[in-house]
Amino acid sequence: MPDVTETTAMPVGKNRSKSSGSRARRNWQLIRSMLSLHLRPFAIAFSGAAVFALATVASSFAIRWVIDEVIIVRFEEGDVETGAVVTGFALIIGIGLVRAVGVVFRRAFASMGMWRVAQTYTNQVLDKLVTQPLGWHRRHADGDLVARAGIDTEATVSVIAPIPFAASTVVMIFVSTIWLFLTDVPLGLLAIVVFPILVATNVVYERSVAVYFTEAQERLGKFSAGVHESFEGIQLIKSYGAEDRETQRLADLAGEVLTPRITAIKMRSWFEALLDLIPTLTSIALVVIGAVRVQSGDVTVGEFSSVIFLFTLLVLPLRLIGYALSELPRSMAAWTRIQAVVSESVEADPRRGIAVAAAGVGVAFRAVGFRHVDADNHALYDITMTLPSGSITAVVGPTGSGKSTLADLAAGLVAPTSGQIEITAGQRSIVFQEAFLLAGTVRDNIEFGTEFGDEEIWEALRIAAADHFVRGLAGQLNTVVGERGVSLSGGQRQRVALARALVRKPALLILDDTTSALDPATESKVLGNMRTALASTTVVLVASRPSTVALADDVVFLSAGKVTGHGTHDELLASHNDYRELVAAFEADRSPAT
Repeated sequence: MPDVTETTAMPVGKNRSKSSGSRARRNWQLIRSMLSLHLRPFAIAFSGAAVFALATVASSFAIRWVIDEVIIVRFEEGDVETGAVVTGFALIIGIGLVRAVGVVFRRAFASMGMWRVAQTYTNQVLDKLVTQPLGWHRRHADGDLVARAGIDTEATVSVIAPIPFAASTVVMIFVSTIWLFLTDVPLGLLAIVVFPILVATNVVYERSVAVYFTEAQERLGKFSAGVHESFEGIQLIKSYGAEDRETQRLADLAGEVLTPRITAIKMRSWFEALLDLIPTLTSIALVVIGAVRVQSGDVTVGEFSSVIFLFTLLVLPLRLIGYALSELPRSMAAWTRIQAVVSESVEADPRRGIAVAAAGVGVAFRAVGFRHVDADNHALYDITMTLPSGSITAVVGPTGSGKSTLADLAAGLVAPTSGQIEITAGQRSIVFQEAFLLAGTVRDNIEFGTEFGDEEIWEALRIAAADHFVRGLAGQLNTVVGERGVSLSGGQRQRVALARALVRKPALLILDDTTSALDPATESKVLGNMRTALASTTVVLVASRPSTVALADDVVFLSAGKVTGHGTHDELLASHNDYRELVAAFEADRSPAT
């Protein structure tokens, strides 16, 4: 796709001529880039448009011939030859059929090309979203990204469908100018003087309205992000009775979109009024001057009628050029937002930076540090530790100590800012505290794009202590769980998500407080099953329950992003005061009130 290097709006009031030329160049590059994506349908559409343009000019010749050779002859002589009538019918019907064919090819293939371009842009955005790692997505609002793949794509291609018709108008203007001058110079001059006036009106409008469409498109992305966030947090909104506040927040965001759009629409209404007024005044002038020219015998009635007819036919295409130009600012603004995503370089996949650990080592951190983008302080500092293969290690620490960040690093979801991570060869799986389920069946959620046999799925469910409740569902593995697994309880969703990880028999399994929704007995059963069935799997378990921690082989204690203790649960209770106080606090929180 041709590169469009300038995508930002030029400063208002500075270098106006340079800005105008730069804007025209960007507009041309935008149209050219879209046409080049699917050249064949657009080439056919342009061919159909050219046929339509030539047939339109030819139709004025047919009108002239019929009036002068049939109608006038009939009135003056009282009779007309049959051959002349047949010829007149043949000209009108034949040219009409040619115009119809041109219209069909122009419209059909222009629409086909437009939606193919839309599909290409949508796929480009989606491919980039899929390719970018988790760290990139955390810096972008989901709703805004969805808008770029949907709303912005539709806005971008809205300008491309009328382009073949607009091109045919240029052909019509060129050919008709010659025809008008050959017919009568004064009438030709009057008819064509309107063309530069309309073009100048279009240019002034396009230049004036561009900034408002750009602003509106950016605000529309923010509004989409707000709506997406509101849908994501619907349970929270309902629970706290915040419907009115959320409605007002979205209304404010919608108002921010509305203001520049209304301004642009007002400008467009004046623009369209001028598009109606200028041709209408020109038509009146043509009638007045044409009547004088007919009266003086300088032109025939047929020639005068053909001029009026041709000018009338040109008005609608000229309006279409105005429509295309009016859509250009919005298309350019939307295209710029799409390119901001598509042209951004793909960040390195954090998993590629992880080295293969030596035999017997499950996970090794070598002086690993991590800092979030734009954060002042590190989330983790100089983490150095080795976890043996087949071990179950609990990661414990107060809130904000870096436990989830450590889990993300081990899973390869984010890359360390410094240091090196080594992981045993094989599949890595992570299960989050908030278990995300798709709106499909239990089977869909466990397979997650990879086919497994029923025996493998049931075994994974057994290890996750989920087989009993799944067998009790109406459709068992084929039961539809609803969006985000709404038909299941929190603990059931966690166990299905755990089974999704277990069915893959991972070499490294990371559980980020995954069993928090399970009762202690079920949690103990799950961990016992895992220890038996996955003896060679290294498990990193972010935990807060003392009962969970006690089931682990060893414990890593994090405090303010640093490892301040590493040993068994009993060893840390005996030697680490902060760990002992945290465990005591956990136990106190879970003790019944007295």
